[in-house]
Amino acid sequence: MLWNWTTVDACFLSRTWHITSKGMFAGTCIGVISLVLCLEFLRRVGREYEAFIVQRARRRYQFLSCRASETSLAGPSAATTAAAGHASTTFNPKAPAAPATLCNDINNDTTATHPPPPFRPSLIEQLVRATLHMLQFAVAYFVMLLAMYFNGYIIICIFIGAFLGAFIFSWETIGEGPRAGNDATAVTKCCG
Repeated sequence: MLWNWTTVDACFLSRTWHITSKGMFAGTCIGVISLVLCLEFLRRVGREYEAFIVQRARRRYQFLSCRASETSLAGPSAATTAAAGHASTTFNPKAPAAPATLCNDINNDTTATHPPPPFRPSLIEQLVRATLHMLQFAVAYFVMLLAMYFNGYIIICIFIGAFLGAFIFSWETIGEGPRAGNDATAVTKCCG
C-alpha cells in the first residue's frame, strides 16, 4: 500500500465499499469521523460505568461499616429495642428529632479513618465491563484497518474524529481527589 489521495474508485474493507462518486467519498469521510466519535463515546461510557460501580461499592462499604459501628456502640439489645420501638410508634411531627447517629451524621466520613478495601466487580458488572472493552476493541480495529489504506483524506478524517470525540466526550471534571492529576499512569494506564 502506498500513500494516496484517491477519492473516486477507492475501495475500503470490502468489495461492496467501492467509492464510485465524490458524494460517496464524502459520505465515507463523514462515516469515518462518526466511527471515531463512536470509539471515544465508548471509552467515555467505560470510564463512567467504572466510576459508577466504584462509587456504589464505596457507598455500600460506608453504609455497612456505619451500621456495624452503630450496632457495636449501642449493643445488640439496644438495637433490637430501638427497632421494636420504631415499629410500634406512629409519626409525631411535634416530637423532638432523634439524636444524630454515626450513620446519619453528614460531617462524619468513615472512609477518612478507614479507607475502603479493594473492590472486585460482580460477575454481571465484569460482564458489562468486558462487553464495553470488546466494543472499543472492535471499533478501534476497524479504525486501524481504515488507516492502513494510507488514504490521506481518511487519515485526516480519523484525526478530526479523534479531536471532536476527545473534545465532546473527555470534557469532564478533573482534579476532584487528592491524587487526581498527579498520577503518571493516567495517560497510558501503565507504568509512569
